[in-house]
Order: sequence, then C-alpha cells, then structure tokens
Amino acid sequence: MPNYEGGQHIFAAAQHLLKALEANGNLSDDVKRLVSELDCHLSAISLTTESEGLRLTEVEERLKSAERQVMQWESNPSLIRDSGPIKTSEYLQAVNETQLLKETLEGLPINNIGKQRELANRAECVLQTAMSRLEQELYHIILQHKKPFEPQRMSFHSCVPDVVYDESFDSVDAEIVDRASSGGVTARESVEYIVDLVDPQVTPDIKAIACAMFASSYETEFCETLVHLRKQALDEYLSFLKFEKVSIEELLRLDWTNLSSQIHRWLWTVKIVVRVYLVGEKRFCDQILGDFGSVNSFCFVEISKASVLRLLNFGEAVAMGHHRPEKLFRLLDMYEVVSNVLLDINGLYSEEAGSFIRIEFHNLLMTLRDSARVTFLEFGKFIISDASPQPLPEGRIHDLTRYVMNYISALTVYRGILDLILNNRPVDGSPEMDSRQESQDVSSYSLCPLAHHFRSLASALESNLNEKSKMCKDDSLGHIFLMNNIHYMVQKVKDSELRLLFGDEWIRKHNGKFMMHATRYKRATWSSIVSIITDEGRESAKKRCKRFCNAFEAVYKIQTQWYIPNPQLREDLQISTSQNLLPAYRGFLANSKNIGDKYIKYNPDDLGKMLLDFFVGPRDH
Repeated sequence: MPNYEGGQHIFAAAQHLLKALEANGNLSDDVKRLVSELDCHLSAISLTTESEGLRLTEVEERLKSAERQVMQWESNPSLIRDSGPIKTSEYLQAVNETQLLKETLEGLPINNIGKQRELANRAECVLQTAMSRLEQELYHIILQHKKPFEPQRMSFHSCVPDVVYDESFDSVDAEIVDRASSGGVTARESVEYIVDLVDPQVTPDIKAIACAMFASSYETEFCETLVHLRKQALDEYLSFLKFEKVSIEELLRLDWTNLSSQIHRWLWTVKIVVRVYLVGEKRFCDQILGDFGSVNSFCFVEISKASVLRLLNFGEAVAMGHHRPEKLFRLLDMYEVVSNVLLDINGLYSEEAGSFIRIEFHNLLMTLRDSARVTFLEFGKFIISDASPQPLPEGRIHDLTRYVMNYISALTVYRGILDLILNNRPVDGSPEMDSRQESQDVSSYSLCPLAHHFRSLASALESNLNEKSKMCKDDSLGHIFLMNNIHYMVQKVKDSELRLLFGDEWIRKHNGKFMMHATRYKRATWSSIVSIITDEGRESAKKRCKRFCNAFEAVYKIQTQWYIPNPQLREDLQISTSQNLLPAYRGFLANSKNIGDKYIKYNPDDLGKMLLDFFVGPRDH
C-alpha cells in the first residue's frame, strides 16, 4: 500500500480494498455481508471526519444515492432478504448512510439554512420509508421462520393415581401401593432442552434490522413488532399443549375427575413452557437484543408475561379450592414442579423488569405449601368424623381402613416435601414417643415430623374403628372386625416405606393389639360354650352334651359367614380355637362314658373339620 498522508487517505485506501473484496466472487455470503458493513462504517467515519469542510452538494449526492437504494424497493412486494445477502447489505448500508448524513447535516455550521433544512427533511423522509419497510421485513421474517416444537420426549407422570374414597377403592388397592412404591419424588431435573423457536438462519438478518432501527431511534417500533409476534407464538404453543384458558370461577366448579385432568395437563405444561419455550425465547431475545441493554429483558418479559400469568393463575385457583383429601397428591405434585422450576425462573427473570414474575412464582409456591398443609391436617379431621356405613355383618376390613392406609402409604413418596411443608411441627395431640421407643428405633425417619403426623392419623383411624365396632350387634363380631382392621394396618406398615416412619415399636404394639382382639373374640364366643361341658352342675351329661352341640351349631351357622381375609390370620385363629375347644370336648367325652353314642352328635374330629369352615365368609369370597 502506498504511504498516504492524512487520515482521509487511509480511509480511502481501506475503502478501495473493501470494494475490491466485494467484487471477489469467491467470498461466502457471510463474508460479503461483513465487508459491506465495514464499508458502511468506514464511510461513516470518513463522513464525520470531513464534516466541517463538507459541501452541501456532496451531501446531496450521497443522499440521492442512498435514497435511490431505499425507494427502489417500495414498489417491490418481495422481501429484500429473499434477494440475497448482498442486496440486503446494500439496503442496510443505504439506511445507515442516510442516518449518518442526517446527523451530519444537523451538526454542520448553519451557512445555507434553507438547503440544509431541505436535505435534512429529505433524509428524515427516506429514513421513515426505510423504517416502515424494515418493520414489514421484520414482521414477515419472524412470522415465516418461527419453528414449532413438539415436546414428545418430555413428560410428567404423577407418583400416584388419584386416591378417591368410594366403593370402588378396594379394586385399586394394589395398584396404588405398587405405583407409589415404584414412583418417588425426584430431585430437580438437570436435563435441558435447547431449541430454536425461530430459524437460526434468519437471526443475523433480524439483528441487522434491529441495529438499523435502533440507530434511527425506531426501537419502539422494532420492539412492538417483535413482542407482538413472539407473544402470539407463545400463546399458540400453549394451545398446542392443550392448555386452554379457564376462568377461576369455571375451575372451581369442575368435578374432581375433570379438575384432576386439568392439573395433570398444567403440571406438564409448566415444565415444557419454562424449560423449553421460555428458555428458547430468552435465548432468541439475547441473540437479537443482547447488545441493547435493559430493552432485552423488557421485551422478554412482555413476550412471556401473559402466558406465565395464565399458568400462575391456574395454580392459585387450584390452591384456593376445597381441601378434599384426594387433592393433596395433586397439590404436592404442583408444589414439586413449581419448586423445581423456581431456579429456572430466577435465571430467566434475573433483572429488574422480571422481578414481579419471580415474586409471583415464589408466592405461588408458598400458597401451594399452605394449601397442602391445610389439606393434610383436614384429612385427620375427615378420618375422625367419617360416618360411612357401619361394619358389614362379616366383620371384614372397612373401606375407610383401606383408604387411610393406602392414602398415607402413597404419601411416602412425598416424604421430603411433606417434612418441609409440615414445618417440623407435629399435629396437636399426636402421640409422643417415650425414651424406650427412641432407644429401640434407630431409624431417624421415625423421629421426623411426618412420622408424628402419620402415627397421629393411624390413631385417629383406630378411634373411628373402635366406634364402628360398637355398632356390631355381637361383641364377638366387634372383635373380629377390629382384629381384621388392625392386622391390615400392621401389614400395610410392615410391607411398605411406612415401616421407616412408624417404627418397629409401633408394629410390635399393634401386633399385640390385634392378637388381644383375637383372644377377646375367643373369650366372648367360646368361654360360655366350653363352660357347658367343663362346669359340672345338676344337669346330666346327656343334657350338657346336647346343649354344647346346639350352642356350637348356632355359632357355626353365624360365624362361618364371618370373614377373615388374611389366610394366615384365619388359620391361626382356627387352630387356637380348636386348641381351646377340642381338648375340653375330648375330656368331657372321656369322663362321661354313660352318655351313649346316639347322644353324641359330633366327635372331636368332626368339630375339628367344622372349625375349618369358620371365617371363610359368604360364598362370593
């Protein structure tokens, strides 16, 4: 390069080189665009350096050239971008040139005020025309190049199915326990889904338009177009996820089946919106507006605000509804999801413009926490006040027992969340563990707040069952009823995660309880019958034998209809009954040899076989 003197000669040499590069047909489109932009900037520097001595005629010539470049597209319906990167760069260069000329005219000494004002007005008109065209270009580029995202691989499954107390509960008993034990509340997921919601190939074009419009003080028009289109796109994404607009009033009127379905949809939608759509939208805004300061955060907030508030309002509406027991699981699911995405929200809305969204998400988390706590505590009142039908004549396990034990068993997968929600405060009146239990229960789980609450719920259930047992017309049946139900409670605790929370001491204590009721059953049923053959009185052996057989037949007729569902428990009671009854009967027969065979209706083996028919229930069992 020749050694030119002066800054203007250096600029001229640089521009000469750039023109030569532009003529090189082997350059890529991106390099050609860069060369054109550099040429534009050098022209601006040169123009500013020369401004004091620049003649208006030179400004007019340069303005005419830029004006021709801008105006030739006014009657052309096609997009400038579709004509290729060179044409696009030339148009943007003409816009930048016009802006610089306008600024130069405003900074020149006033020597020819009429001409100077005329040129400034022309430059302003050219800029207005160009800005209108760029706004149209922006609109069509974003609209035509938005990319749908189908989150087929992302899913949300609740840990447990709906746990509803009705007559069909028994049939889903195993399903609930199995799904609860195989589920579990997971830690915050680390998987991120990076997606482009707008075709990345057009990102440089959109950013170039942004630079041109911001430089010409048309940032408001740019942002309004961007926000309108991306806000509309985000609303379409919500519709694609089938998360429809539902008012709070409509939501509160939904029956449980429909509300539960809506909540499942909401859980899935929150994860998709926050971790896919909002992340993608923030990334797009950063790429376009990252160099323009707080306007970037402002636009992102305006784009996402309406959709995010829809999600928040749904959560608030669910939390304020009735505190029905089955709702607790969905509230805990909602709490888990909001808690997990809270870090994402804090990152996405870290600046002042998004502070209210951060606050609203935190408030929703607290609202869900409070609603879940109240629902949990209300469940204890529900157990105590349950007035469902009295025990069936068979003495079987009550639906309330199945419901409560499966309910709390399913809740174990939320152990960490529930401990946090219950805030380390046991329910008033919950059983305290004595020092002996603390020394024997090495598991720290049995000392946690949730363990106190669960044991309190079990105590409430026992109290209710005791009241129900008093409705039995036969004391013996009341003991069978309590034995069945307490044994069921023990088995549920032993065979699930509840064992960690209830502790071995509770299991030992309640093993003793159902065995006590078995003993009381035998005493209430068989003591008076055995006394017929063991207590010698004035009656003859023949009469005592006849009374014994009649009494046994009466018990047989009734208690073969009673039901002990657990085979081992049924067998144990049959064996222990035979051990009390048969030796006494054999001794009686041995000591009463003058009775005669015709008065002995049953021999001991007959009674032993008949005892095997006890507690099998009606034929449909």
